[in-house]
Amino acid sequence: MSQSAVFNKPFAPSCEENKQIILESISPYLHQRREVLEIASGTGQHAIYFAERMPHLIWQTSDLIEAHPGIRQWITDSELENVLHPLALNVSENKWPSARFDAIFSANSFHIMGKSNVEDFFKNAANTLNNQAIVMIYGPFNYRGQFTSDSNARFDQWLKQRDPNSGIKDFEWCNQLAQQAELSLLDDISMPQNNRLLVWQK
Repeated sequence: MSQSAVFNKPFAPSCEENKQIILESISPYLHQRREVLEIASGTGQHAIYFAERMPHLIWQTSDLIEAHPGIRQWITDSELENVLHPLALNVSENKWPSARFDAIFSANSFHIMGKSNVEDFFKNAANTLNNQAIVMIYGPFNYRGQFTSDSNARFDQWLKQRDPNSGIKDFEWCNQLAQQAELSLLDDISMPQNNRLLVWQK
């Protein structure tokens, strides 16, 4: 009996809905890149979809240890050789990889993290990047302390009911953290459903 038969791999509808538009947005930044570290790979769906369509990349997945079985199953079923099995990585607690990467990508993670986690993300990311490497963050952000939509305001309230430390982060605050980590903003791209793709470069 195959592992797939005894383990139902996780599936996130949101990943299915946004994977193509994210691919179209990140691919121009990755043409000349080689190794990508994905923070908070979640189910593993994004990693498989992106790596399959950008075979020149080595895509290193990572997440909390409890997410690893699902990510591993997606990788195994894909039979892709350019997606690496996940690293155990809590941005504030685990030791970050000693390897250097040409890019870091993370989707729908900052609003789940507490503020201290985002601070640690930028502090640690800077030491994991090659020169001229990029950081790409997808998700909702506030601007000038304001929600960009009523739906984002409701989403933020729901997040805080689950975890008071979570919530949609301010773009200006994130950009300040990035600048402190010697990252310069390259792009701020409007995405569907009131999301953004923020791109910084070392």
